[in-house]
Formats: sequence, structure tokens, C-alpha cells
Amino acid sequence: MKSFALLLAAFSAPQACWSDAVTSKFNVLIPKQLNKADGYDHRDAMFGIPPYGGSIQQPLYYAGTNNLCDSSTTNKLDTTGWSSPFILLVDRGDCSFVQKVRNSQRAGASAVLIADDICICGRDECASDDDPDSASFDPGQPYCESQEPIMADDGSGSDISIPSFLLFKEDADPIRTALINDGHVRVQMSFSVPAPDSRVEYDLWTSPADDVTRELQEDFFSAVLALQEHASFTPHMYIYDGVYAGCHGDNGEDMCLDLCTNAGRYCSVELDLNSGATGQEVVAEALRRICVWNLYGKDNGIGLPWWEYIKSFTELCDSGSFSSAGKVFSDEDCIERAMTNAGVNKTKVDLCMAESGGTTEDKNNTLLDKELRDQQTSGIVLIPSLLVNQAVIRGFLSFDTTFKAICAGFSKGSEPKICTDCANCHDEKTCVEKGFCSYHSNNGLLGIDTASGSVAFPTFLAALGLLLVLFALVGYIQYRRQNSFMRQQIQSVVAEYMPVSAQNSGASTSLALEEEEDDDNERNGTTYSLS
Repeated sequence: MKSFALLLAAFSAPQACWSDAVTSKFNVLIPKQLNKADGYDHRDAMFGIPPYGGSIQQPLYYAGTNNLCDSSTTNKLDTTGWSSPFILLVDRGDCSFVQKVRNSQRAGASAVLIADDICICGRDECASDDDPDSASFDPGQPYCESQEPIMADDGSGSDISIPSFLLFKEDADPIRTALINDGHVRVQMSFSVPAPDSRVEYDLWTSPADDVTRELQEDFFSAVLALQEHASFTPHMYIYDGVYAGCHGDNGEDMCLDLCTNAGRYCSVELDLNSGATGQEVVAEALRRICVWNLYGKDNGIGLPWWEYIKSFTELCDSGSFSSAGKVFSDEDCIERAMTNAGVNKTKVDLCMAESGGTTEDKNNTLLDKELRDQQTSGIVLIPSLLVNQAVIRGFLSFDTTFKAICAGFSKGSEPKICTDCANCHDEKTCVEKGFCSYHSNNGLLGIDTASGSVAFPTFLAALGLLLVLFALVGYIQYRRQNSFMRQQIQSVVAEYMPVSAQNSGASTSLALEEEEDDDNERNGTTYSLS
């Protein structure tokens, strides 16, 4: 237990910052005096689903003294004069960021701004240090905190689907003041991914024990097939530095027992999976996946056999019949069968693992060392993490979020057809699998998008055509009826003036109304003649 506690303490220590690629912007559109040419400095939440490639431009309202920490308070918001959709400004404090945003989402907000109530030490607006013993402490200046707050996920944010930003105190205060003074405030939150060229590069940081991305790695194979050479993928295995954590003893002893490989150099936290996999087994599987990628995907950035192996390993060794053996990550029969299904040569993979340094001896592994270096360079502090063109993608990594983010990374006009067809479809996964956006409802009879309530364009054209045919048919029927009616009227008028009896006139009577039709659609008629 002591080694486990040491390991957790080291793993939770700050290691690096997020990638500094800018993926979002915030600005005030109305009133103009609050608008900034370069936008406002802010921090993105590490939860929620931003609309990458799009923006949210809506009125901003203030929650007031309601801190939205309790779900019951969502019904107590004074929404008089509010119009939907809207963005909500909520003061920081009293509960987690996740709670505030979740309750704001329940209240109907499409996005949330958290207004910080404490200055950051060192900023011009808040120069005082919070330590009274510090040389820079000034009681005349407002209290400040030394580190920026991070809008982290508390572990329960997977149900949040709206984006949120943290605004620093010096920026939030004037915006709040404008709202309190009954001013009309309209803001814009925009989300983008760096788009340098016509090929997107995306990296996924995960672990063989990461159940969050298990479904994504199984399902995203169809998107990989559709994107092909337009996108270059690189998988990364997240492991922990055992030397930094103190798991590698001076005499080569593994101080963290079965959590680490290579005498405590590379570690993974033991998780209670179906298999009860140890940290050693997780690290070994991570190395195996790195080798599969290097052999079958590194050159083209697609690596179809790698995706097939992950899918097969998950089906057979994680939830399949082999999982009952209790040795998921180390069962050679399971691993070999998964590789065979994926078309992967196990002998080559085993050789790659051994030549890199293996996992059993007290020595460094070159491939695992590279993962640790890349982890530090990219600033990865939690998994799963997705980077598109070196920009960290926020929110729960579902198929839809991942696909949208990748498609947003193409330069304008260079998007592959699969992106233009499916990135804005209500069901991206089905669209990618079929190759087109299906708007059919569940019963397959109506061309209606049941998710958004919209009607597909082909369905609209078909309905319009049917309507025109119907109008034409009704018009034709009416035309025929009118002609028949007029003919009857003419016959009735003529018959009224005809002699009742031929004997009274002493002559034979006949009335003929000749019937003829010309190309100008003149009425047919019958001519009666008297002789």
C-alpha cells in the first residue's frame, strides 16, 4: 500500500501544461465599449463538448446570487425578460465547476461563463501577493491567488454537452456590472482547430486499461477507412515514470511491486477490470500496441491492422471468452488470436518488444522512454486526450466529437467529401459507415431527421414534385368538369328555342351543333340546323 500511495502522489503532481495551441476565442459584441480587438483571455473547461469549427453568438444573462451549486436552484433563476437560446454568466465559488455548468445546462443555457472572483497574483490589476510575509504584499490591493484555476473535470462531467469558459476577474467584473445595470450584452464563443493544410494530424493518448476510449477505438475504424490519406493518425500509450515516482530503487529493486515493469521504471495504476490486470500487464500491452503501430501504421499514418488488432483484442481478450481466464493482458493464446484476426505477425511484434528493451529486465526501454518524452512535450496530464493539429480537443471523446474535430482541422476548401457530407449530419457515425447522411426516421418511412426535426433536401424535392402533380391533376379534373358543365348549358339554351313539334312548322326540323376541336384548346360544341 505504501508503494501504491507513493505512486499516486507522484502521478497526481503537476507535470506539464496543456498544449498552448489556441482553439477558442471569446469576445463581447454588444456593448461596443466592452469589445476587445484580440478577444478576452480565458480558460477552456476540460469537460463539455465544444462545437469545433463553429461558434455560439447569443445574449448573455447573469445568474446573480444564485451560485447554481444545487440542482433545485435551477428553478429559482429570475429569467424575466430572458430569451432562448442564451449564455449564462455564473460566479465562481461554493462548488465544483462541473456542478455549476451541469445545473446551468439544466436551466437551458447553451454555454456558460464562470466569472472568477479572485485575482491572479502578478497581473497588473491584482499585483498584491496573498502571503502577508511576502515583500510584495500590499494590504491596499485585493487578495490574489498564486496559480490560475483550472476548469477540470471532477470525474462526473461526461453528461455535460455544452462548452464553458473561465473569465479572469478583471475581465468578468465589467461584464457583470453591465448586466447588473440592465444592459444588453451579447457575446460570442468560437471554437476552431489549427488548419494549416489539406492533411490533418491527430494524436490519441490512451492506455490499454482506459475504458473511456474503448468504444471509440472500436467504432472509429470506419472513419479511418473513410478519411484514408487525408488524415494522419498517431496513437500514444500513456504510462507513468516509475523513476520519478520512486518505484525504481537504487539497487534495481522494484519498489512498487506489480505496478511497474523494468525494475520500477515504467508503471501503470492497477485497475479492477474484468481481468484484474496488473500494472505490469498493462504496460506490456502498451508496448505491444506501440510495436504493432510501428510495424503497420507508422509509415502511412493510417494503420488499419493496428485498429483491427485493438478491436479484436477488445472483443476477445477484454469481453470475450478469454476474459474468464483472468489473464487478459498476458494470455498468449488470446493475444495471438487477436493478432491473427488483424493480420499482424506476432513474431515481428515480439521481436520489436525485445529489441526495444523488453519489460522484464532492469534496463531502459527505448520505445517507452520515447512515450514519456512525448508525454512531457505535449503536456499530457490526463487520459484520454485527443490532439488535432497539436491542439487539445476538449470534452468527452465520442465518435461524433472526434470526427467533427478532425474535419474542423482541414484548411478551408480542402475538406474531404466525407467531412462535407457527414461532419454536420445528425448521426455522424451512421453517415460515415453508409457514405451519406441518412435522414430516415426509425421506421424508415419518412424523410425526417428525428434528432433535429428538419426535413432532408431530397425528401423536400420529392414532396414538392408530388404536390405539383397533385395540383396538375386537380386542375385537369376541374377543367374537364367545367367543359362538361358549359356543354350542358349550351344544349339547354338551344333546346329551349327548338320547335316542339315538326308538324307545326310543316317542315322537318333539325338542329345540329357541329363538334370540333382545334390546337388552341377551343371548346367542343354541337351545331343544330333547321331544314
